[in-house]
Amino acid sequence: MQNYARYCLNLNGYLKNPGDRRHHPEIPAQDLLWTILIGNILRVGSFARMEWLARSAARAALGVGTPFSDDTLAYFTERLDAETTRAALASTLQQAKRNKAFENTRFIGLAVDGTGAGRTDKPPCPLCHPILDSKGAIHGHLHQCAMISVVGTGLTLPVDVEPYGPGDSEYAAGKRLLLRTVSHLGPRFADYVVADAKFATAPFLHAADEVNLPVIARLKENLPELHAAAQARFANQPPHAVFPVGGDRVELWDADDFDPWESLHWETVRVLRYRQHKPNGTVVEAYWLTNFSQRKLASLGLFHVAKSRWEIENQGFNEAKNLYGMEHTVRGTRVPRAFRICHHHPNSLLLEWLLILLAIVMERLYRLRYLHRGNHRVPSAIDLLYTLLINLSCPPRQDSS
Repeated sequence: MQNYARYCLNLNGYLKNPGDRRHHPEIPAQDLLWTILIGNILRVGSFARMEWLARSAARAALGVGTPFSDDTLAYFTERLDAETTRAALASTLQQAKRNKAFENTRFIGLAVDGTGAGRTDKPPCPLCHPILDSKGAIHGHLHQCAMISVVGTGLTLPVDVEPYGPGDSEYAAGKRLLLRTVSHLGPRFADYVVADAKFATAPFLHAADEVNLPVIARLKENLPELHAAAQARFANQPPHAVFPVGGDRVELWDADDFDPWESLHWETVRVLRYRQHKPNGTVVEAYWLTNFSQRKLASLGLFHVAKSRWEIENQGFNEAKNLYGMEHTVRGTRVPRAFRICHHHPNSLLLEWLLILLAIVMERLYRLRYLHRGNHRVPSAIDLLYTLLINLSCPPRQDSS
């Protein structure tokens, strides 16, 4: 896997020089960086467990040359340059596109969403948001961030994350994230942006216009005039089209001549309504707004593009939190170290999250694209994890010379 990262994903330069800003380092940066990356892939939940791996007999199989302490990892991530890692993530995705990882996809999407992660009862850092009860009392703090991910390709790959502190907002962080991501990936990497209703604001939509990406955003009551106009128009109309989609029956209403709200500098707004009838009788209804032209993307295609937003929830936040430790919680000394934030420091927290994203990208490309060459089956994530763990237990080869 290390050779794959170095030479197939062109990360060799980054692994040697990851933007280390330590003064007079004694432990090589590449050993510390690789330990964090492979530790995330192995789902090791803390710097203490990574130290244990680096000091164990499995160190040679890990590809780590020097043992170290968990304090070294904390010191290292405090001083690691985030932009270098962000550039490495973008470069990896560009390499994946050149390697035809998305060749069966017409449109490559970028999904933007926000979440909270890393609750703590310890003294707050500049990124901490207070958690208030109904009486206004503070019960710990939470970290908030926006994430952007490649979606709609059959291979969900996170790209970048932007933490934000009190006084900032999710959509403002998402706007910064979108502009930076397009700058890193290039103007022709993606074909659209999809987001939830909280990003259906004129500043965010105008930011997408700046980078020439059509936007698909959920339409809810936060835009009352447009939402009411779409409801009134479609309520008494039969569906414009009906399609079978994966065992469901989907009814679609689509019109591209709605008036924009006052602060939105679009000539018109296109609105899609869908009603998805499931076999068990459940009906799911949603409205979406977009500036995607009907000529370029028909109603059914717009339905699938809108649905790709859920990939950042399911294959992004859910897996990063439940499998890779993005949701670590600090609640005091009684909580095992495996459930704590690795190191509660703003830059360290950002780098922990970025390195989790890079580990996810490496694991998915290695498992779903590299190992699947020829007629080999695609291993599940847990099969690959167990295979890696078994290989760590293999005895080292003896040098007969």
